[in-house]
Amino acid sequence: MFTTNEGTLDRALRVLVGLALLAWFFLDQGAGFWHYAKLIGIVPLVTGVIGSCPLYSILGISTCPMKRA
Repeated sequence: MFTTNEGTLDRALRVLVGLALLAWFFLDQGAGFWHYAKLIGIVPLVTGVIGSCPLYSILGISTCPMKRA
């Protein structure tokens, strides 16, 4: 379905950032826009888990190492 265009380090960083933002959202009892803006952590978390970034696909970027023949 999606082609893998993220390398291992890129995926790991996305998952860590996504989890950190979501943990901050659930642990902080704030309110207002900036509190709910932390839910953007869902995006890097999902893209890191599936290994494909739609924006990378549009821009033609890939951090995935090339496979050698």
